[in-house]
Order: sequence, then structure tokens, then C-alpha cells
Amino acid sequence: MKVFSQIIYWFLIVIALIQFIPVNRTNKPVDPKADFVKIYNTPKNVTQILKKACYDCHSNETVYPDYAYVAPISWSIKHHVNEGREHLNFSEWGIFNKDLKKNMLEKSVHAVKDYTMPMPGYIAQHPNANLTKAERTLVANYFENILKTKNY
Repeated sequence: MKVFSQIIYWFLIVIALIQFIPVNRTNKPVDPKADFVKIYNTPKNVTQILKKACYDCHSNETVYPDYAYVAPISWSIKHHVNEGREHLNFSEWGIFNKDLKKNMLEKSVHAVKDYTMPMPGYIAQHPNANLTKAERTLVANYFENILKTKNY
């Protein structure tokens, strides 16, 4: 029993100490001239879907939940946000070249249709991000229309 108590004691000490490791949660400013929804004058219904299901990980408008301030969960969340922004950042859309935009739109269409985005772990914590079939179709069609016009 003494060994178990010692393990718990040191575990709690480590958990307390890792809270002091900083995680940068500062969002970069959003330039409206580079923002996807502004560039395409995206319809309100599509914008609402993107904001509720995509923007936390794929924009510079991330809203961090309370649990994102507790290590080691905060590290995982920040990693996911960084990775999401690396693959697609709606806030910086205007600075990407045409080939990259085309690639991001094509991958987004597949991810939405294949139910791989939003990620299941994100949906578990944000149930309103669980898109209906109709919402998925609307977003996929919107992206496909942009691809068809080649106005990316």
C-alpha cells in the first residue's frame, strides 16, 4: 500500500508541475481580404456550418474550451489546431497559390463526404459540429462549385 501511495503522490506532483509549461493559444489577427468566407462572399448558411464545424481547427479564430487550459490535454489540443491550420486555414486563404487552393478544396470535399471531418474526437466534445447529411452535401457542393468555376 505504501508503494501505491508513493506512486499517487508523485503522479499528482507531476500533474501539478506540468501545468506551468506554457501553451501559446494566441490567434493571429484575421485579415478580411484573405478570409475564405469574405473572398467568396460565402452564403450565410454555408458560413454558419463552416464556423460551427471547421473554424476551431482550420482558422485563426479558434475558440479554446476551458479544458484546453489543463495540461497535458492542452498540448494535444494545440497540436491538433496547429495540424488543422497546416492542412487548411480559412483565415489565410487569400495568401495560398491556386494549386494549393485546388488541392485543399478537393481534400475538403472528400473529408466532408467521407465523414472524416470534423474529426470524431472533436464531435464528441462539440456535438453541434456533428453535421447532418444535408449540411455535408451543402458544404461539399459549395466547394465543388468553386472547383468547377476554377475561381480559386
